Amino acid sequence: MTEKDLHEHEEQEYITVVDEEGNESLYEILFTFDSEDFGKSYVLIYPAGTSEDEEVELQAYAYQEQEDGTSGDLQPITTDEEWDLVEEVLNTFLDSDDE
Repeated sequence: MTEKDLHEHEEQEYITVVDEEGNESLYEILFTFDSEDFGKSYVLIYPAGTSEDEEVELQAYAYQEQEDGTSGDLQPITTDEEWDLVEEVLNTFLDSDDE
């Protein structure tokens, strides 16, 4: 997964992920955050068109946005320390969403 394109639809943000074979898939952005510790930005996404009742598989990536703000590169998260950070931020997000 190397590319993303940002799209805004009715207050929701979407990205198009292009895989190694050139296949495009539309994902909705759950949220993004920056880490000063790792000097990276992260994005959590899930397949677009998923209903609220469905169980979804979240995907997390480090990303570097292009200067124009409409595209960027998704990078896999490679270290346990980064995964721990992503899990901690996700749990905080989910806890605050329940309130």
